[in-house]
Amino acid sequence: MVRTQLQPRGICDPRVLAAMGTVPRQEFVPVDLQEHAYADGALAIGHGQTISQPCIVARMVELARLNGGERVLEIGAGCGYASAVLSLLAARVCALELEESLTQAARQRLMRLGYTNIDLRQGDGWRPWPGGGEFDAIFCACAPETLPEILVGQLAEGGRLIIPIGPRDAQQTLHCLRKERDGELVEEAADPVRFVPMR
Repeated sequence: MVRTQLQPRGICDPRVLAAMGTVPRQEFVPVDLQEHAYADGALAIGHGQTISQPCIVARMVELARLNGGERVLEIGAGCGYASAVLSLLAARVCALELEESLTQAARQRLMRLGYTNIDLRQGDGWRPWPGGGEFDAIFCACAPETLPEILVGQLAEGGRLIIPIGPRDAQQTLHCLRKERDGELVEEAADPVRFVPMR
């Protein structure tokens, strides 16, 4: 996957490539789809949600430019796969998943696999993280139609918000926004994508 999908698409951060090559993706998909776990595409995980295409996960993680000491917020944790990847690159991952059954399954899976620096809770990104505080990176795996100010308010100075924005059931744009000292957001990257809506 790393050699045939990620590197040819320009993913070059060695830490990101190592993390993507370490997390066992087959553990995060339904049993009947495990033979397709490393395929170049998204897979259904139930409740109308998907585990994102490997290259999309890698691109989003690379855009965050993590160096290992960060506190990261993830919105739309789903099966927990991106949480696991992020946990190898940051000090702490705080993750929210809307569906209770997916939350419970992902929490059990992450504990079983030994990912101990992830705090996964049931909830949605339209409310602040229950523990409060700011985040060095915010990673959103679902698409609102407009930029949620609640996420901007939780982003630390110098932090990056990686988020797809656009209409439901149509092409969206993946934005990487960096928060400046004065609170202004600066666009660092934009890619065409399609994600499930942020509910």
